[in-house]
Amino acid sequence: MLWTVGSLLLGGAAFASLVAAQVDTQLTGTWTTKSRKVFTGPGFYDPVNEKMFEPPLTGFSYSFTDDGFYEVAYYRAGSNRMSKTLQAPSSRIECSPKQLSAQQPSCPKGIIQWQHGKYHKASNGSLVLNPIEVDGRQLMSDPCTYSNAIYTRYHQQEIFKHYEVLVNPYDKATRLNLYGWDGAPMNPMYLGYKPPQMLPTQTLNPTASTSGSQPSSSNKAKRDLAGDEDGLVQDALNRHALMKQRASTNADRLWWLGVGITALGGVGYFCF
Repeated sequence: MLWTVGSLLLGGAAFASLVAAQVDTQLTGTWTTKSRKVFTGPGFYDPVNEKMFEPPLTGFSYSFTDDGFYEVAYYRAGSNRMSKTLQAPSSRIECSPKQLSAQQPSCPKGIIQWQHGKYHKASNGSLVLNPIEVDGRQLMSDPCTYSNAIYTRYHQQEIFKHYEVLVNPYDKATRLNLYGWDGAPMNPMYLGYKPPQMLPTQTLNPTASTSGSQPSSSNKAKRDLAGDEDGLVQDALNRHALMKQRASTNADRLWWLGVGITALGGVGYFCF
């Protein structure tokens, strides 16, 4: 009997050591990029009402727990590319129409992504993030093409070749550097909350074919919610917010400057 109890205790200790080896408590907390406007948690995604909230600036955030759970929130913006066909000028040389790609700076695209699941540290030092497939969400906006954003399920395993947690020497901020599967560095993140700011770690929106909180390491096709009973259509993201980081001048200031110049012109007209 004593041998059995001792074996159980040793087995439990070995299991605890194995779990501890698969996570890194240095990662525990909520990390966010320099804008400090994107954070995981209920302020980014509401799973009960199927609602995603647009941050004022782009960026991304990762959260990790001591027991191997993670959550990620992304808000990206990009230029809207349109295709133009330019005909060759009249000449003796015949030229085929040339497809050129131009940009519409007034029509930026935006994408919001959220997912959570379990993570572990591999023996080679890399981080492997396996999401819960049915819970991930993506909201894609193209305001100059669609009046509503496209809302879909989303899941994508992430692998980071290596990472480092350090303290900036000049401002003493705790920083997390992640390097993609190919070793390319991501934008650094800074510790925002500890303990982490996260939604519950179990499956939040289970379907008839899923149960529990088992994440998946496969990258299956994204599933569109348009045909589901729980499918929602959200308004397109704010194109002006997407352009904030791209704009070089303030539109309000330019408007008031124009008003001032017009007023001065009117005074000069009547005085001279």
